Amino acid sequence: MQKNALAGVGFGLLAYGIWGFFPLYFHQLNHVAPMDILANRALWACVFVALLLMLSRQWHKVRQIFGKPRQIAMLSLAALLVGSNWLVFLWAVGNQQVVESSLGYFLTPIVNVLLGLLVLKERLNGKEWLAIGLAVAGLVNEIVTLGGLPWVSLFLAGTFGTYGLVRKQVPVDALPGLWLETLVMLPLCFAYAIWQANSGHTVFVLDTPSTTLWLIGAGILTALPLIAFAAATQRLNLATVGMLMYINPTMQFLTAIYIFGEPLQTGKLLSFALIWLGLLVFSWSMWQKRQGA
Repeated sequence: MQKNALAGVGFGLLAYGIWGFFPLYFHQLNHVAPMDILANRALWACVFVALLLMLSRQWHKVRQIFGKPRQIAMLSLAALLVGSNWLVFLWAVGNQQVVESSLGYFLTPIVNVLLGLLVLKERLNGKEWLAIGLAVAGLVNEIVTLGGLPWVSLFLAGTFGTYGLVRKQVPVDALPGLWLETLVMLPLCFAYAIWQANSGHTVFVLDTPSTTLWLIGAGILTALPLIAFAAATQRLNLATVGMLMYINPTMQFLTAIYIFGEPLQTGKLLSFALIWLGLLVFSWSMWQKRQGA
């Protein structure tokens, strides 16, 4: 069991490490429009996952889903949520808003708790209410600091949190689910490519081979952390997975400050401190629940 748990931690570190590395990776594509990147990312992820499905002989799982209209509808909704999340994240990287994107992913666990309360009618204990209160205080401070809503952070947290809720209600494995999600995105991506082609701009054939390789790699990197994440959740309890989750936004935050040189105001630092404290309280509650189970 100890060896299995160690492997789980390794898979978790790989998944969240790749996600945390995304700002550095997509920074190499700043000269490409975010929608162009999204279209290529969806296409190449769809191709790569199709190859993985063939190698792992899981196409029968895809065929089973096609016979269930509700699952197709839910996965289509999930595709719209995660696709819009990717697009805003890509915009944030291209416009030096990585601090804002990291704040959004720090807020995602709190959004998950709120959705569980409102949609799934889950009950919260005192520590979880305290965690939400601290996160709300951090958001209010952020609004005061910015003089407006942190729309990038709120959009990323809201779409990814809702995506998690939708996927939780669809009993579909990671690979078949991801393939169908990217497949749903393709008609919109192709429509965008045709529209751009009428203006003389090509979306899927880029000006340099290196850019094309970066975009193909983006599709592969979309699938790899999801596979590693699925392997981690099979070997670890949810409390441990939850603690590892903070690696991604922490890496994004440090990348934004120390590599991209994005400014960090004192007021924004207070917002992060309140949200981090809320996450610590939330994780403590999750750990206690798991220990008492």
